[in-house]
Amino acid sequence: MTTLYWDFFGGRAEGTAKHFQKHLDEFLQKNACTGSTTGVESNGDGQYSVFCRAPSDHVAAIQRTLKPQRAVAGEGR
Repeated sequence: MTTLYWDFFGGRAEGTAKHFQKHLDEFLQKNACTGSTTGVESNGDGQYSVFCRAPSDHVAAIQRTLKPQRAVAGEGR
């Protein structure tokens, strides 16, 4: 599993992150990225991250299309 992250900052970060998560979930469903999970987490005041834990066979397509800011291989919390 690899965890991909998209970061959002500012007063509207939480709402923007939750909205992006909806689009991410739609992308995963449309592209049959089975075994993937998503969520939103706060990294402090005014900073939120959307994460996607995905099996390695789906990571390249997600990265190519959705351009996450960072990725951590081997995470599978």
